[in-house]
Amino acid sequence: GLEMGVDDYITKPFNNKELILRVKSLLKRFKPSLLDDSSVFKDLKIDRITRKVFRDNHEIKLGPTEYKLLDFLIKSPQRVYSREQLLNNVWGESINVESRTVDVHIRRLRKAINLNKKTDLIRTVRSSGYSLDS
Repeated sequence: GLEMGVDDYITKPFNNKELILRVKSLLKRFKPSLLDDSSVFKDLKIDRITRKVFRDNHEIKLGPTEYKLLDFLIKSPQRVYSREQLLNNVWGESINVESRTVDVHIRRLRKAINLNKKTDLIRTVRSSGYSLDS
């Protein structure tokens, strides 16, 4: 097993205390990577653990929908999403909202993340949709 890339193994029958200690040991080794659940695009950072957004290390206050919208866009920067794709992925397919609702929330998100900045990080692609870009 160890020759095939396994970190650890335990044989049957095993002691419950030993199993718990081995699991705790593994978690200690991998915990840092589990705790760093964030995404960065240019000078914009979203921290999913604390649900906070920063631009140039300054915290930006977002509403829950704007946060979900940014969280979705930052996962695939420069990819253009249509209003329908954004509605389905951010609001959910079961929610019945108009496609122009996306425009309202994009405007709010733009206003929040572009405050005092020259660069608009959200690009509107005519007749197509929106992307996180510059």
